Amino acid sequence: MTMGKRTQAEVLEIRLLREGIVESIHQAQAVVCDDRGRVLSVAGNSEAAFFVRSALKPFQALAVTTTGTPERYNLSDRDLAVICASHQGTTEHVRQVFNILWRCDIDPTALQCPIPEGGRSPLQNNCSGKHAGMLAVCQQQGWPLQTYLRRSHPIQQLILNKVAELLRMPAEEFISVHDDCGAPTYFMQLDQMASLYARLCSGSHLAMERIVRSMLHHPVMVGGKGHFDTELMQLSQGELVSKTGAEGIQCIGRLGEGMGLAIKVTDGAKRAKYATAIHLLKELGWITPAIAETLSETYMTLGNYKRLDVVGELSML
Repeated sequence: MTMGKRTQAEVLEIRLLREGIVESIHQAQAVVCDDRGRVLSVAGNSEAAFFVRSALKPFQALAVTTTGTPERYNLSDRDLAVICASHQGTTEHVRQVFNILWRCDIDPTALQCPIPEGGRSPLQNNCSGKHAGMLAVCQQQGWPLQTYLRRSHPIQQLILNKVAELLRMPAEEFISVHDDCGAPTYFMQLDQMASLYARLCSGSHLAMERIVRSMLHHPVMVGGKGHFDTELMQLSQGELVSKTGAEGIQCIGRLGEGMGLAIKVTDGAKRAKYATAIHLLKELGWITPAIAETLSETYMTLGNYKRLDVVGELSML
């Protein structure tokens, strides 16, 4: 799964400071790529591979935007945004997912994502939008709904081929596993994740441009109030697309320059990936000091006595 020469540099350390004294330490790796797949800067090993998890969702949404499904069922950009989402299961999110299914004449019982703890319906699952998008394509194409999560199902093969095409790799080389929601996700190098986000933001692919537009115009659909992805996209005012993934994955694309950033925190800590993202976005000049300060107040200051501090930087190539 190698895309270029091996690149490696010192990892980043994310330190939890209690009144200035180190209490805990996380480690993170990160890589920046351009839309040709070239590694521009790195911390750690650019070829280290991890499960991409929910950071894959904008590319799973390509199955929707490349098959004429939005036109067939009159799906809006808000619908596309929630298809890309790891949402909070609010009434607003649930209604948007239901709207997709209603327009496609699909009963909500077709959703095979789990009912979240304390919830009453799979519509509240944070991946329900992605599942609704997959079902919409199946309905449009006349594919079976009952088996849409199987790796051999046409919808999953379509998604796999779209990702393989973007990375210029044979589809059979991908290692696929089931995510917690039941849908397939892939084992992928950090430089491949960064390259995908660089291509997402390159402006060279109409189907991806629509996905980007939907996420930027409706950031609350992508996460929700107080969610890192939503806050970053709102504050950066159309310059950055952000998508989180479980177990310490965070991916960000910079529009207009066709550049992507992928982050993995080794121990999977959510707090550490957000701190790392803020630190690196400021270092790269992708956000202003004022935006960095605003984000830091929420995601790096953890109370009256605790804060996060990131040590290290990207090595430029």
